[in-house]
Amino acid sequence: MTPATARAVRVALVSALAVGTIVSGPGTASAQPEATTAVRPAAWAPCAEDVLAEIPAAERTRVSCAVQTVPVDHSRPRGDKTGVIMMKRPASDPAKKIGSLFINPGGPGGAGLIYSAYGGSFFTPEILEKFDLIGFDPRGVGRSAPLRCFRTQEEAESVNEGWFALPITKDEIASSIRQSKVYTDYCGINAGPLLNHMSTEAVARDLDVMREAVGDRQLTYVGFSYGTLLGATYANIFPSKSRALVLDGNVDPQLRLTNGAQYDRERARGFEIALDAMLRRCDSVGVEKCAFAGGARKKFDAIRENLRKGPTTLPGGAQVTLTDVVGRTSSNLYSPSTFKALTAWLQSIHLAQNPSAASLGVQSVVDVPMLNNLGGRADVRALPDTPYTADDSYYAVNCTDKPFARTNRNWASTAAKWEKESPTFGRYQAASDLLTCPTWPTRNPDRWIGPWNRHTKNPVVVVGNYYDPATQYLFAQRMAKQLGNARLISVDAFGHCILGDSAGADAAVTRYLVDLTAPVNGTVYQPNTQPF
Repeated sequence: MTPATARAVRVALVSALAVGTIVSGPGTASAQPEATTAVRPAAWAPCAEDVLAEIPAAERTRVSCAVQTVPVDHSRPRGDKTGVIMMKRPASDPAKKIGSLFINPGGPGGAGLIYSAYGGSFFTPEILEKFDLIGFDPRGVGRSAPLRCFRTQEEAESVNEGWFALPITKDEIASSIRQSKVYTDYCGINAGPLLNHMSTEAVARDLDVMREAVGDRQLTYVGFSYGTLLGATYANIFPSKSRALVLDGNVDPQLRLTNGAQYDRERARGFEIALDAMLRRCDSVGVEKCAFAGGARKKFDAIRENLRKGPTTLPGGAQVTLTDVVGRTSSNLYSPSTFKALTAWLQSIHLAQNPSAASLGVQSVVDVPMLNNLGGRADVRALPDTPYTADDSYYAVNCTDKPFARTNRNWASTAAKWEKESPTFGRYQAASDLLTCPTWPTRNPDRWIGPWNRHTKNPVVVVGNYYDPATQYLFAQRMAKQLGNARLISVDAFGHCILGDSAGADAAVTRYLVDLTAPVNGTVYQPNTQPF
């Protein structure tokens, strides 16, 4: 093959992978064990214009992109290949460069490609100076061969019609069960070869390929939310290749990978804990700082129970439903900066339900839309909305990783039980994976279920917020206990994940990533700002 021909083949391969094509390999006709293929160095090149449009102008000339080929099935390294797209923001001071720092923003299904360009939101200047930041869209996500269950937006809309975020009545429950089955049927038809290879284990093995492709002997990594499961999985598959791993907003890996229903049930409790803490904080600061103060817990419960009977009409004519309140509250609990607007909105609902309480006058309410966190799937910063180019990686990963009973015919009784325990969020949480994963069209997928206690040379740093809604603090404690070598640091803070918002925690993480000096286990830090 001439150099020109070789270059043409490489360009064609990268182009195919970039648009989400699965490229067939030579297969395995021989009965002999398959040889592990060498990892080729990442071929960095200018990023596509549509990618550059999503990042700050100052970063556009700095970053570069590459598509790394990985096996669809890592147990068949010579089989079909897919592509994982990466973005690199180079170290600001190449002379001081330590290596690369990989970032995963959560999900599953969080497209992390552009996060390298936003490193200043999470990391100190010293980290930006000494590490190449590497963002990537995991397999099946975003621009990395996106796994899609639909061919058209019309198909997606037809399935979403009659699939309720908070099914309560018999008709709503029956319709949601029916439509979730239609959804998984579409996935079985359209998702393609990646459908059976979307486990977190597969992504961890991709991450090891990327680590080698950028020339690092060991992995330096920061994972947020679901990204903590990815980091924990990597640490246990590749303990000797783990240099420094920071896990912020932690899952409970053992529970998640052995009992999906119980994990989600406890997740609902985490949202309840965060809500109760927010309402208590609202009361403690008073009405000057929090419009909903003055029996906030009692008022919230009354709002919820009134909305079970039907919607409430606000003075401007807008109607508010129970789904609106539960959805917005769960979403806003991710971000303390939204608490003030959320509680003002809740107060406007309280006044509409109790006109006599409005004797002090109508309060001005600035309505802030729900965070675009896809129901908690994009945990740090969601990408802008687009026409249906969305992928279905969220369920593809969760329904592969998390075991559920293979039927949802008992969903209504289970949801009622969860709702009794967690009155605001139990049913809402049950309406996701518990409803959908039982009919997901895979059986006995390959997935990592442990062990979780393999020893890494350097401790894994586990970071937990006391009032994290999506990954309650108990999960961080469990993560630290399950890992073979870990240090737990905590922040007395609200919100989901904390790096970039606590100077003390940021300083500790900087020293760890740069010098491998792990923080003292059990250290507690404060956030930079309070929610009210």
